[in-house]
Amino acid sequence: MIDLPIVTPEPPRARKPSWLRVKLPIGEDYKRVRSLVDEYKLHTICQSGNCPNMGECWGAGTATFMILGNVCTRSCSFCAVKTGRPPEYDVDEPRRVAEAIMLMQVKHAVITSVNRDELKDRGAEIWYQTVAQTKEMSPSTTIETLIPDVRANWDALARMVEGGQEVVSHNMETVRSLYRKVRPQARYDRSLEQIRRTKDMGHRTKSGIMVGLGEKPEEVHEIMDHLVEHGCDVLTIGQYLQPTKRHLEVDSFVHPDQFAAYKEIGLSKGLAYVESGPLVRSSYHAERHL
Repeated sequence: MIDLPIVTPEPPRARKPSWLRVKLPIGEDYKRVRSLVDEYKLHTICQSGNCPNMGECWGAGTATFMILGNVCTRSCSFCAVKTGRPPEYDVDEPRRVAEAIMLMQVKHAVITSVNRDELKDRGAEIWYQTVAQTKEMSPSTTIETLIPDVRANWDALARMVEGGQEVVSHNMETVRSLYRKVRPQARYDRSLEQIRRTKDMGHRTKSGIMVGLGEKPEEVHEIMDHLVEHGCDVLTIGQYLQPTKRHLEVDSFVHPDQFAAYKEIGLSKGLAYVESGPLVRSSYHAERHL
């Protein structure tokens, strides 16, 4: 008789509460945006990041464009974007992004990118050209750039933010105590300094965090204080959702009432605008605070 190994079944993953249900992406506007993204061979964080709001945003004719490819040099434990050695970047990408934004008639464009730590300028010139060419083709379009950690390359930061965008965002993602687990290649204080330097350059600044990773409410209050001290104007707070089994598990599903409380606390601490809710993401309703 053969002894079979004892297999302990994995515990079932917690079911998402009702307030996290989203509509499937449908509609002619969604199809039109999808067609343009495919035609111009563009990447969007909506797709690469498995964003739950893709149907709503694309259905409204908007999208967040991701430049410098879709392979990131970082391996953050919360992010669905592919990790590895990125291919050579496309110098024609700024024109294609700008042209697509013009054809989509986007009123407020959000542009982000993967981390390109292997590049000496962190991809800053592509950032500058993308914003500048978009402004040239669509002068009435307001632009928000969600830029990565430049690893204290402040010359690269200066080039990234001088193309004419109205808002510069850099996400803190989580509270200090969880940084090593959530963003192992980032540094909490370095990201705060990047926000402060961006503010000192005269830009409207923005950041975003996730909750449900095991943080305490008082830690969320603390990061709000730190952001205000470093010149952050706008904060987004959303529920962390596990993209695959290889990523961090959800510690808790935060109730909408707690999100509402975070918003009020953030405003009372001096933030100019707070978007806080279970489905809120960095670029969700990004035009509202303008």
